[in-house]
Amino acid sequence: MKFLQISMLIAAIGFSTSFLTAQSNIKTYAFKKGEILDILLITSKPNYEPLFEEYKKTAFPIAMKMGFQPLPGYRITESTQGNHEPSSFILGKWNDLTNREKFIADIEKLVPDFHEQRRAIWSIFDLTYYEMPTDVSFQIDKSKFNVATAYWGKDIGAFKKFKKSWLTKSKKMGGQEIIKLEDGKSPFGYYYQPDFLVITEWETRADFEKFHRENMGMNHTGVQHVNQFILQ
Repeated sequence: MKFLQISMLIAAIGFSTSFLTAQSNIKTYAFKKGEILDILLITSKPNYEPLFEEYKKTAFPIAMKMGFQPLPGYRITESTQGNHEPSSFILGKWNDLTNREKFIADIEKLVPDFHEQRRAIWSIFDLTYYEMPTDVSFQIDKSKFNVATAYWGKDIGAFKKFKKSWLTKSKKMGGQEIIKLEDGKSPFGYYYQPDFLVITEWETRADFEKFHRENMGMNHTGVQHVNQFILQ
């Protein structure tokens, strides 16, 4: 009802439906230095809903009390590189690294079946968290073609050259870098720790696929592994 009332009010003062749609497609994220960005790759098991309702009653209040804030996430519609196929790309925010890691360390004392609950709900649950080195803000426009790419390196020098080449080629071919992340951490039991994660925006799928073909022909000597997901 509240959304309907707001929509009617906006319409009454002259905004168009197309403007509302455009605004709803754009998700904005802002972090201060020292705040934490969680990225979770998950796949829910069949008929998970009742278990998830219980999980929200036990784990969520503790996380929220310790500074956790859920953020808009995305469906993963396709995996274009790698052997990993989660269904959702979930984002979250914590006030600082201390509380983020305290939650991991203390949650079993407060919710003894915490990990069992997660295993019952999700068949895939991977977590990487990043401490922001500076103030960071970015936007993801769901009307565009958005791609998340994660790389693991095996040779420091060769991998550094690969990343530089990848970013240069992506920009040259029309990819807009939304956010680039390194130095993430991943807890025991949910380990997923790429050395380099970048989200890029493309005007169309065709633009991305042109880059993708070029990407496949690059020298991958310094690369150990890759996962790449289309976000919607």
